[in-house]
Amino acid sequence: MQQIVGVDVGGTFTDLILIDEQSGGVRISKVPSTPENQAFGVMSALKKSSAILPDLNILIHGTTVTTNALLERKVSRLGLITTRGFRDVLELGRRTRPKPYGLTGSFECLIPRNLRLEVQERIDSDGEVLEKLDETEVRKAVQTLLELGAESLVIHFLHSYKNDSHEKEAEAIARELWPTSFITRGSALVSEYREYERGTTASINAAVQPVLNRYISSLREALKDEGYSRELLVMQGNGGTVSSNIVTEDAVKTVMSGPASGVMAAAFTAGQSGFMNVVTYDMGGTSCDVGLIVEGIPQVSSELEIEYAMPIHVPMVDVHTIGAGGGSIAWVNDAGLLQVGPESAGAQPGPICYGKGGARPTMTDANLVLGRLNPEKLLAVDNPVFLEKVRELLMKEVGHPLGLKDAEATASAILRIGNTNMAGALRLMSLARGHDPRDFVLFAFGGAGPLHATALAREMGIPRVLVPMRPGITNAVGCVAADVRHDYVRSINLPLEHVDMEIVRNAFETQIREGKDLIEREGIEIEEMIVVHDVDMQFQGQTHILSFTVDDPRVSKSRLRSSFEEAYWNRFSVELPEIRPVLVNLHTAVIGRRKAVPLTSLMPLKNEWKNSNECQKGTRAVWFEQGWQETPVFHREPLCPGSRITGPALLEQMDSTVVLDPRDALEVDSFGNLIITLNS
Repeated sequence: MQQIVGVDVGGTFTDLILIDEQSGGVRISKVPSTPENQAFGVMSALKKSSAILPDLNILIHGTTVTTNALLERKVSRLGLITTRGFRDVLELGRRTRPKPYGLTGSFECLIPRNLRLEVQERIDSDGEVLEKLDETEVRKAVQTLLELGAESLVIHFLHSYKNDSHEKEAEAIARELWPTSFITRGSALVSEYREYERGTTASINAAVQPVLNRYISSLREALKDEGYSRELLVMQGNGGTVSSNIVTEDAVKTVMSGPASGVMAAAFTAGQSGFMNVVTYDMGGTSCDVGLIVEGIPQVSSELEIEYAMPIHVPMVDVHTIGAGGGSIAWVNDAGLLQVGPESAGAQPGPICYGKGGARPTMTDANLVLGRLNPEKLLAVDNPVFLEKVRELLMKEVGHPLGLKDAEATASAILRIGNTNMAGALRLMSLARGHDPRDFVLFAFGGAGPLHATALAREMGIPRVLVPMRPGITNAVGCVAADVRHDYVRSINLPLEHVDMEIVRNAFETQIREGKDLIEREGIEIEEMIVVHDVDMQFQGQTHILSFTVDDPRVSKSRLRSSFEEAYWNRFSVELPEIRPVLVNLHTAVIGRRKAVPLTSLMPLKNEWKNSNECQKGTRAVWFEQGWQETPVFHREPLCPGSRITGPALLEQMDSTVVLDPRDALEVDSFGNLIITLNS
């Protein structure tokens, strides 16, 4: 039997999908996340889906372990060995401020100053050795860091992207003395210029290595105890997967693992439905993640900053995250203004309506009061709270302080503020990057995404919304659909006219070879190997970089110049023939294509399909901008392809609820996705 499981851990829920390729059957489960140990939630989801672990062919897992560890600063104690005179680079950063306005702000470096040690060595910007590495000082520094309780070690020398010989020597010495494998060599992880960003990325990797290692080890042990003996793959932030056997080596690459899987699922699903330009909008219980897909390709960036002064310079799917989820708490600030988020009620205690002790109103509570959610169908609710109690707490915490007349007015105000916050994130990923939202479709997913999708699309001027077949578990679907992927970068940082193109070709060939060797070492079954090359360039004297794809690793200078000028024109509509272009970085992605999972497997069997009349299960009073309306409620999952419904309507399924505005209409496509057309 060929059974594939994708499981994604979010801040509120852990989502799982099991696809049986032989029978065509699909099982899904959604259970509360367990922040104390995410493995508990994963095992609970497997149990709820009745998965028989010895029968599983492969399990792919998206996790927020490393992201949460960084945001909460629950990381390992780490030490740094660096070039003499440069131990404060990680703290000085780029002289930016935590807040754009005001004179106050705080920043705490991941590595305390007493754990940042210096040794004698120096390599210049051309890669020439000015001072040899003092091996005695390296040994002494390692011993000192161990005595001070460091769990992980970072080795980060100046200009190691040009010449990494000193870093390699120091690493060899450290491995003789360090009791664990948690040693990060900066140039091995990111071989590009900018010592601050390279050093910070290496520090983040070292900080989360032990955390991820403990989690993956506990999960593998739990799976083994239940009889699972196959491969465990882990989602990376670049949208690809990696074997759990080697995932901790580059642990930083799993940051943003969950959001990346959602964007990959969106690209796969929207492409099948014929949409190549997509704004992805994932609203879960804790946060809202927005991404962009242009011409079918998820946008990737190496400029992620997970929080102030914490840049991560490894390729990751470009996702902007804000604290706006179903569990986002609504509150009145000291100025008497209503705010929603970023604080979330999370899985514990959760929204008021979950009955787990929550007493502060959330967006989920607001949707419930306005009739958009069925109080009898809420997930993970063992002790339901009476609707009147929810209304009472909404008025106590928000309504009365704002002088609002009733719970409905309070709930609608909460939704308007929440929608405004999310629309800002959508603008940042589209308009602010030169894209016209009217040329895109909004791909709405996450448990709460389809509740707000049409309101956000109307706010942005996006004409259509695509809601996938399983919106609440789309991230888990992304895990199942993801390929194996490894990314590499090499800095050149020279004016193009001075670049030796043989070095460029050798760099690309080395990256290809390393990627293929690593995939072979993982032992993961793939159908084909794909290699993608990207180049970063800039005009001399400018700070911003433009990236573009090159088809041939043996590309010529003239081709690089013309491609860069074309990319610059497309971005800024300006030509600068008098300024010299600079070749900054070379990127290679080595992708192992896994067997594709057909989207039709997510749909009910054909003999279970029903028309829209057969799927209607009643009506309910629902609040829209036009006021209260008696609204038809449909069972979404068995809707047959070709079905059409005009608003107002609610479509309910196990993992989500879709709100259809009275002005809009929808059609079910051949893959079971809902295509909503807005009528302005």
